[in-house]
Amino acid sequence: MALTATIYNFDIELANVDRNVYETLALRVAQQPSETEEYLLSRVIAYCLEYAEGIAFSRGIAEPDEPPLSVRDLTGALRLWVEFGAPDAARLHKASKASPRVAVYTHKDPLQLLRQIAGERIHRAEEIELYAIDRDLLSELKSRLERRMSFQLSFTESHLYLTLDGESLDGAVVRHSLVSAG
Repeated sequence: MALTATIYNFDIELANVDRNVYETLALRVAQQPSETEEYLLSRVIAYCLEYAEGIAFSRGIAEPDEPPLSVRDLTGALRLWVEFGAPDAARLHKASKASPRVAVYTHKDPLQLLRQIAGERIHRAEEIELYAIDRDLLSELKSRLERRMSFQLSFTESHLYLTLDGESLDGAVVRHSLVSAG
């Protein structure tokens, strides 16, 4: 018997001060059986941080050649390709050739990803944005994860502030470079 996805509903009051984005979001997100809660939460946070007209999740494992999260313009042209976790160099190379902007949001140790892709050929590697979401924040969110959640999420100066059930959580989102400076 095949395992099915678990559906989560997130009602989010978003205030991304850095990008001047203030929205009320109602997300219905499927968690595949092979997906960890940290991965799921990374996808939700990335959606919020990258929110723009034309943003959409892919159908997941049903569309392996598509970005897991993307932003397309009104003509359907790809503007942003977002990966999660620790994508391999070939996937990043493909993404960078297909989209003018590529971002990776990881819930893992970013140094692990950097070691994994070190020395690999990646198109425009210096332009790929790698964001590490605070692992303690993700752990706290994971412990409170429910199938239906409502929270406020604010982002300013690379820091997330989240209010859930009257309790405040916070953590950094740190940008890393795929290319070493030396």
